Amino acid sequence: MAAGGDHGSLDTYRSPLASRYASPEMCFVFSDRYKFRTWRQLWLWLAEAEQTLGLPITDEQIQEMKSNLDNIDFKMAAEEEKRLRHDVMAHVHTFGHCCPKAAGIIHLGATSCYVGDNTDLIILRNALDLLLPKLARVISRLADFAKEQANLPTLGFTHFQCLFPCLPQICTDIRLLANLKEMEEPFEKQQIGSSAMPYKRNPMRSERCCSLARHLMTLVMDPLQTASVQWFERTLDDSANRRICLAEAFLTADTILNTLQNVSEGLVVYPKVIERRIRQELPFMATENIIMAMVKAGGSRQDCHEKIRVLSQQAAAVVKQEGGDNDLIARIQADAYFSPIHSQLDRLLDPSSFTGRASQQVQRFLEEEVYPLLKPYESVMKVKAELCL
Repeated sequence: MAAGGDHGSLDTYRSPLASRYASPEMCFVFSDRYKFRTWRQLWLWLAEAEQTLGLPITDEQIQEMKSNLDNIDFKMAAEEEKRLRHDVMAHVHTFGHCCPKAAGIIHLGATSCYVGDNTDLIILRNALDLLLPKLARVISRLADFAKEQANLPTLGFTHFQCLFPCLPQICTDIRLLANLKEMEEPFEKQQIGSSAMPYKRNPMRSERCCSLARHLMTLVMDPLQTASVQWFERTLDDSANRRICLAEAFLTADTILNTLQNVSEGLVVYPKVIERRIRQELPFMATENIIMAMVKAGGSRQDCHEKIRVLSQQAAAVVKQEGGDNDLIARIQADAYFSPIHSQLDRLLDPSSFTGRASQQVQRFLEEEVYPLLKPYESVMKVKAELCL
């Protein structure tokens, strides 16, 4: 603020977090107006408490302060800070200018930390009050999606897995599955996926979440590094760092949650694509079940293993070298050795027989772990996410 720049001008740098991504309500919590209005509120509370304790502060002075909480001359404050090189005293003088009767008791008995640290605490509390319902809505939307799709068999990838609450990893998975055309994030009617390739439907929302999540994770180093170099009780070299990292952390988290809620409210699944991919891979995945069925029918496990190994290599060659479909099952059906289980192949190849108790586990997890967690936020669950840009 002391630099005197016009933060609304297109001729100066503006943080994309505020100008493009974060919600208006989160931007307001970290705005100059909210910050310095809170300073004045704290000075008012201090004066009221001191009056109660017997200090010579009049009702007229208290009323004058109350009447001018929102009457902030930011231009004067900037000029005072440039002259004094002290942000708190600049605002003490600015508040005193519009409260001449109370000017002599503003900031009485206080240090800069009284307004600075307490305002930070108030801002962080209010920012968390904005974030927690958004996080709850994201979890709720993902829970609804999990419940809706719980019975849909899909291919599992050992190295594609993620934990449920790992938000950037969820968006990475969405991007990978979008590339496989198994699912997509919302794509608006007039949205353009690429300036060069008109057919593209890039998952820009998930890409944004992943990009900003990396930024959010790196911000953790700011307070850690600051804490590591404090002298004795503390030093004052934290203030410039805090001005940047606290606001950016909350604005970034706000953007990620808004965006992920928007994504989770409009996820599109393509069951036919998933089914086609399963048909390509399931014959290989079912070979162990086929071996077990053959052994039950009186066959040798080792002989069956060798038969399937040979047929699998032939089928894989068709897929890899000729670009054909996986014909392993057709080869098994044509081989008389497997005649004892030919009638069982449809059952052995039922995708739902490979998912075990997954659908029941999803339902139990939601009922026992997720829904109770969301109960305090039921009143805000219907709020839809809106992206700034």
